[in-house]
Amino acid sequence: MNRSFRYTNSSQQSLLKRNSRHNFAMSHALRIYPANAIYSFIPKNACSTLRLSLAMANGCIQKATEFNWIHHNNDTFSADLASAHAATYTFVVLRCPYARLASAYLDKIVGHYPDAWQLYDLTQRRREVSAMNFEFFIRQLRQKNIREANIHWRPQVDFLLYNHYDDYFCLEAFAEAPKVLQQKIQLAVIDARPLTRHGIGQFTQLGEPGEYARHSSFQIMCLKQAGQCPSPLSLYTDELAAIVRTHYSDDIALYQSLFDADKLMI
Repeated sequence: MNRSFRYTNSSQQSLLKRNSRHNFAMSHALRIYPANAIYSFIPKNACSTLRLSLAMANGCIQKATEFNWIHHNNDTFSADLASAHAATYTFVVLRCPYARLASAYLDKIVGHYPDAWQLYDLTQRRREVSAMNFEFFIRQLRQKNIREANIHWRPQVDFLLYNHYDDYFCLEAFAEAPKVLQQKIQLAVIDARPLTRHGIGQFTQLGEPGEYARHSSFQIMCLKQAGQCPSPLSLYTDELAAIVRTHYSDDIALYQSLFDADKLMI
């Protein structure tokens, strides 16, 4: 396939190395050496599973239990222009934008990770991290500088290096991806979820739509400690869904162009 790059023309009057959009996408395009393949890494989209699989395929770790290596080596396999153009296979995993933002909140904000403290500073420390609810989180994402400040809630389209990929996988139907990747590039996909425990699959999920939109991160943390967690849909009021629909419209349009509309959470 003739590779063409999504953002190389976005700053025609300057050197490519100063093109921030292209360089951001390039830094998240990871090489799979044995297959001469490129995987575009988008956080919250099965990224730990795939980065663990790449690390093992590229010979940098030998056991899944060494998974913490990936968190210190996000850019170790990043492509350059020549390798990205010469790739014989490319793929990316996309996720329902509503579900991805809910996941970012339930993981990074509720967990009081450094991402939460970054948001605290970006919002001039108007609200303590322990008091941040999902409504507050989504309202802040109306601001472009906050929306683009963190890779866990930055729009998915910003991570796309190419105009077209050989395969687009949908996280909501991810069970098919390991079979395709094994068949096409002999990549063994190793499930990292039992190791990282970043998801909510291990919790009893609670709530009707919108019920937990205003519960603080501390209240939700306490629920998680008791083995429970708000469902992603229970975080969304109609107003919050409309904010996402407006400010992540490119992500939603791309998702709808590739996958069945019923896979969108809202």
